[in-house]
Amino acid sequence: MPWDSSINNSLLGWRRLVIDVYNDYNYYLDLAVPPGGPTTLVFFTNKPRKRNIEALKTVLRNAPISSRNQMVKDAALNVVMQVLLSMKSSQIEEAVNALDRDHLDILMKYIYRGFETPSEGSSGQLLAWHEKVHAVAGVGCIVRVLTDKKRV
Repeated sequence: MPWDSSINNSLLGWRRLVIDVYNDYNYYLDLAVPPGGPTTLVFFTNKPRKRNIEALKTVLRNAPISSRNQMVKDAALNVVMQVLLSMKSSQIEEAVNALDRDHLDILMKYIYRGFETPSEGSSGQLLAWHEKVHAVAGVGCIVRVLTDKKRV
């Protein structure tokens, strides 16, 4: 993953990841983890409806599943929760249908992790996500998530 060194990391604690994998889109993922601060995700695209779906694919593709650093996992959870909670209910089914089986399993892990630390209004949104993922991936997704030793 190419890190942009134009930001003074020692002073700000910011990291910038530039992702150019899609034909006519340019995405910029700013993953900022200042000490004790929130994580922010900024995507720029000329098609706003696809922005949230592509953001979801990107954060699931870069999930720190095998990391042992809890701060990294917590920062990734914050980013995933921002993406999930920023989507409208009408976009959830389209987003879930755009994911493959492995990403659906990772998404279900984040949904269960989001249930562990609910915020105001997040439980209802996470239940909607759970319903749509279950409809597409089936009970096997839930079983794989609950029996997998790797946590997010």
